[in-house]
Amino acid sequence: MAIQWFPGHMTSARKKAADAMENIDVVIEVLDARLPQASCNPMITQLRQHRQRPCLKILNKADLADPVVTAAWLEYFNQQAGVKAVALSCKKASDVARVPGLCRPLAPHRNDNVKPLRMMIMGIPNVGKSTLMNALLGRKLSAVGDEPAVTKNQVRADIDIRHTLVDTPGMMWPKIEFDSDGYMLAASHAIGRNAVIDEEVASFLADVLLARYSQNLVERYGFDVKGMDGVAVVEAIGKRRGFRIKGGGLDLEKAALTLLQDYRDGRLGRITLETPETRLAMIAEHQRLKALALPDDRAKPDAAEEELED
Repeated sequence: MAIQWFPGHMTSARKKAADAMENIDVVIEVLDARLPQASCNPMITQLRQHRQRPCLKILNKADLADPVVTAAWLEYFNQQAGVKAVALSCKKASDVARVPGLCRPLAPHRNDNVKPLRMMIMGIPNVGKSTLMNALLGRKLSAVGDEPAVTKNQVRADIDIRHTLVDTPGMMWPKIEFDSDGYMLAASHAIGRNAVIDEEVASFLADVLLARYSQNLVERYGFDVKGMDGVAVVEAIGKRRGFRIKGGGLDLEKAALTLLQDYRDGRLGRITLETPETRLAMIAEHQRLKALALPDDRAKPDAAEEELED
C-alpha cells in the first residue's frame, strides 16, 4: 500500500509560506532525528532555495534516535550549501536556548541590534515545530498536540528585540515518491491515521527493527525473534499481551498500535529508521526499478511535480 496524505489546508499553507519567506532571513527546518531525510519536505527545500534563504536543520527528538546514526546524518547535512545541522530535543530548555545563536551566523547582515533576525519555523506535521516555538517564546502560543496537522495557521511573535519568529503549519508534499518514506512517516505519526492501515505500518516498522535493532524487540517483548518477519512480530506481540477480539482471534490492530506507540514513546530504545547508506541504497533500487519501466512511463512528468514547478 502506497501512503499519500495531503490535506486541503496544506495547499494554502504552502502559498502563505512562499509569500512570507520573502521577508525571512533564516529558515529553521525541524526534522525527526529518527528519519531525517524522509521527514525533509522537498517543497520546503524548493521554496527556500528559490529565495536563497539559509537553513538551520534541527534534528529534533534526538534523545529518541540512535546517536551514532545521528552523527552520520549531521555530517551529511552539514556538507550541503547554506545549511547548518544540529541535533537536539525541543523539549529541553537548554537545547532550545541554543537556536537563536545558531541562526545568527547564517544571516550575518542581521547580527546587530538595528533590525531583528527574522526566522521561520517549517517542517512536516507532528515533528515538534510548535513545541520549539513555545519554548523559544517561553509561553504557549502555538497549539501542541499528539495528532498531526494541529497547527493550521501561521503564528508570528517576537522573542526579543533581536529575534522574530514565524511558526508555519505542518506541510506534507503532494506525492511521496518512495513507499518506505510513507511508512516511516506513518510509523512516526507524521501522517493521519485515516490515511494508513496500522497493521501494515507496524509490520514495516517491525521489519526495520528486525534488521537493525532485533535485540530491542527481544528486551521489550520477551520472545525470540529468530526466523520472524514483521507480520510475525506483530502477531507475537498480540499473543504475548493477550490481545483478543470477540470470538478469540488475535486483535492485530491493538498489537500493531502497541508496537507503534512503544516506538514513538522511545520504549524500544534509541532507534533510527534510516541511515545515509540505507537511503542511498533505497534510491538506487528505486531508480533500477524505474529504469525497467516502459519509456512512455518514464517520459511522462508527474502531475505533482508539474504543480511544484509552476
